[in-house]
Amino acid sequence: MKLGQKIAELRKKSGLPQEALAEKMNVSRQAVSKWESNQSIPDIEKIVDLSELFGVTTDYLLKNGTPSFELPGKTTEEETKKLPKISDHEITQYLEVAKMQLILKV
Repeated sequence: MKLGQKIAELRKKSGLPQEALAEKMNVSRQAVSKWESNQSIPDIEKIVDLSELFGVTTDYLLKNGTPSFELPGKTTEEETKKLPKISDHEITQYLEVAKMQLILKV
């Protein structure tokens, strides 16, 4: 997938029209349109800004191929079932141990 396609996909997943993305990136709507149609590419600072805005790496934006991570979006019910269940007691124990480790480091 090319950079322009990735920008368009991420923008749409975020529910942003081109105008809103352009405003956030401090460019014209036409610039965003050209990025998405691969008529031009954003400068490096804008690529970094896009990665931060959409929560993806610059590698994902710039490299071809599929990402080694999930794009931001909704978690499916099936994915949620795969996650381990952690009890409140286990969470409390973990937090107590983490707190003690911080205290001992000081």
